[in-house]
Amino acid sequence: MTLVNMNQLLEVAKKNNFAVGAYNVSDLELMRTTIEQCEKDYAPAIVMIHPTELRYCKDDFITYVLTRIRDSKIPVALHLDHGDSVDSAVRAIHDGFSSVMIDMSTKDWETNVRETAETVRIAHRIGVSVEGEVGTIGQTGIHVEGHKKEGIYTTPEEARKFVEETGVDTLAVGIGTSHGIYPSDVTPKIRIDILENIVKAVPNTPLVLHGGSSNPDEQIADAVKHGISKVNISSDYKHAYMAKVREILAEDDGWDPNNLFPRAIKAGKEVIHHKNELFNSVGKAKLYEGIDPWRADKI
Repeated sequence: MTLVNMNQLLEVAKKNNFAVGAYNVSDLELMRTTIEQCEKDYAPAIVMIHPTELRYCKDDFITYVLTRIRDSKIPVALHLDHGDSVDSAVRAIHDGFSSVMIDMSTKDWETNVRETAETVRIAHRIGVSVEGEVGTIGQTGIHVEGHKKEGIYTTPEEARKFVEETGVDTLAVGIGTSHGIYPSDVTPKIRIDILENIVKAVPNTPLVLHGGSSNPDEQIADAVKHGISKVNISSDYKHAYMAKVREILAEDDGWDPNNLFPRAIKAGKEVIHHKNELFNSVGKAKLYEGIDPWRADKI
């Protein structure tokens, strides 16, 4: 199997009622954690890189990522997460990403539609799929006890109009999740009733759940059952990875990467395996066997 765009990946997921895990990476170890576990699970995967992560890991890191994906036995999309401008999407396309997100959801409606439609126009010329966002995802901050900022729920009418006006391939919706790890005094609640109404409004558009970390398992599984096709995960598996790094460093000086990283990678993999099981994606790579490689005529 090989690199695919989001349309190729999520068409199968939507038809078969499972979700594909989308995992943020920014270095070799996190890439290994993600791709090796998804291969072991024989689960389709989405490797995501945020603009801030791309600024850190640099464009030449993408050469390794693409080589590793093309050598994989599972279908993988390489996706720009929360592109903050048309230029950031173009940069990712130039680097070889098969899918990009343009997130203007905090701007006014006209700006969101205009910038998303322009990204779609550029990306579709070469078969790159585009994710947009209507409504906003909450924020919890970078610490477990961080301040929680509420997001804005997506309405079915907004979702339908946005898809029609932009031509976006996948849609991230606000249904009660937040980015990051939830503070201990917050009990998250995914609004399945809102999700069901959005699915009815845009039945042919795969829906994306951002802020998938730290939500109760039963809520995530329920969201997948009711129409979510892609779930974004970053904080949960990175938290497990870094907790193990801190544990090892507390035991000794941890100067040797061969001592420090393997156990951290294992801890991260355990979380990813659990998420793949939760998304019902384990073993689902078999549904993509014989799929054509990513091509421009697949949009």
